[in-house]
Parts: sequence; C-alpha cells; structure tokens
Amino acid sequence: MNPPLHRLIIDTDPGIDDSLAILLALAAPELSVEGLTVVSGNCTAAQGCRNALQVLELAGRRDIPVFKGADVPLLQPLLIASETHGSHGLGYAELPEPAIRIQPEHAVSFLIQKVLENPGEITIVAIGPLTNLALAIRLEPRFPAAVREMVIMGGAINHGGNTTPQAEFNVYCDPHAAYIVFHSGIPITLVPLDVTYQTILSKSDVLRLLENDAPVSRFIEQATRFYMEFHAEYQGMEGCVINDPLAVAITYAPELVDMKNLYVDVDISGGVSMGKTFADFYDFLKRPPNMRVALGVHAKAYIEHFLDRIEPLCITQST
Repeated sequence: MNPPLHRLIIDTDPGIDDSLAILLALAAPELSVEGLTVVSGNCTAAQGCRNALQVLELAGRRDIPVFKGADVPLLQPLLIASETHGSHGLGYAELPEPAIRIQPEHAVSFLIQKVLENPGEITIVAIGPLTNLALAIRLEPRFPAAVREMVIMGGAINHGGNTTPQAEFNVYCDPHAAYIVFHSGIPITLVPLDVTYQTILSKSDVLRLLENDAPVSRFIEQATRFYMEFHAEYQGMEGCVINDPLAVAITYAPELVDMKNLYVDVDISGGVSMGKTFADFYDFLKRPPNMRVALGVHAKAYIEHFLDRIEPLCITQST
C-alpha cells in the first residue's frame, strides 16, 4: 500500500461542514490526519472539541488526538454561529457522549511542536477562524518556515460576504489573526466563498448516501437538514454549501479548482469593511503574491468526488 501523500493537521471550529471535511479527510487514502486543533467559531471551543471527538468516534478513528485551542479571538468579541449550525454546532444530529477525551496540551503548543519536529512535512488545513495559527506564528518565529503549506477556507474576493455584506465568517471572526497569517510567509492556498458557494450539496445527494443506512449517512442527513433549512430561510437556496470539505479535497486533488497567484490582504481598519479580504488583481500595490487563490471550481466534479469518498464510510458501518 502506498504511503499517504500528505500529513495533515486540521484546525477547525467543528460545525456542520467542518464535520463533513473531517470525514472526507478520514476517507482519503492520500491523507494522514495527525491531529485536530479546535478554535471557537461556529460554536465555542469547548463544544467544538466535543463535536470533534464525536465525529472521530463516529468514523471509528479514536487514534487521532484532539487539542483545545483559543476560546476567544485576538481582539474581536466572540462570535458564534448557532443560527447556521444549531445550538451545539451539528444541526439536528445527536451523537453519543464521546469515550475519548481531549489532550491536555494546548492546541497552539501541539501545532508548534508537531511542525517543528517535522519541518516541511505538515500541511495545515484551516477551516475556522485563524486564531490558533496566528498565536503559533507569534509565539514561535521558526513556525512559518517549517509549515509545508496552509490551505485556508476563508474570505470572499469577488463574492459578497456571508456574515457582513463584505466579510466571510472565518475571517470576520478574527480578522487580526487572518492579517498575521496572510503576512507570515507561509505558503498559502485560499479557498474563498467565490468557489465554495458554487458547491451545493442537494437533498438528492444526501438520499444517495442514505441508500446505505449507516451511522455516518444518518449523521450527515441530520446535520445537513438543519444547514439546508438555514440556507433556504436566509439565502433562498435549495441544498447547502459545503465550504470546508473543498479545502481538504484540494490538498490531494488540486485539479478540482482553478487558481491564481495574488497578493491578498484583509481590512482591519474597523469600518464597515472590517474583515473584508481583497486581492490586488492589477498590481496597484506593487507587492509580490502571498498566496494562491481558488477563483474557479469544477463544482459538479467536486460534489461527485465528495460523495464517492464518503460512501465507503457508510458502507463499512452499515447496520
């Protein structure tokens, strides 16, 4: 059997699409998930840790450690998204109390230690606010150069925001952390709303997974049903966007998106555009690109890829 192509740490605020991203990563033979670090965002960090442990148990992966990170943003007040993800972050899904426990080490300490012990080998998939990563950068100057790559689900470049008219949730929750990460020198791939809002999971897609009546498929139906209700009420959309799994998928299937090297920054001025991510398409600022940005996505191929990868998790656990 070939070894995994990528060693991953997933930094996450486990809500509904985060949980789908974790499941996709566990289903991908190309990936070795070496830890989950949790940050407040879709729910509190404490609730997020519980959700992460439950999803790992659901998938039969008690071997993956979970570390609790930042409870609050660097400067902004805490913002959570219960209207989007439900009171506990997983929609209508109710999973058993996890038997495994979070690790005693702080998430930021784990990130620093793991990356420095494996320079150039660890890819970080950041699918929540970037507080943990900003703290690691500030605490350990050697950290940025030792990270292989960071794939960030966040921002909105030519797309409207989903939290303010201009700002995407993950960046808006902690724009100062995003500013630190964007300017860290870490090789970054940004997966903004421009592409994720084209990737819609439909009710028929969920019914396809339910053809195997299994714990994983039932969980996905219960979680995404809440998510779909949110999208219908607030955004007039049928189905739900599955933002975070796309960030996982392109670590090993970059052909799913079309990318452009750009200089990207985030507004931290405190005005109406607070948390807005913007790209310098025409080189007005005369600064070199600091990341690759996914601006196009093969949406149908991505949804099919997601379903193809998740189905075996349902089959192996069918009852």
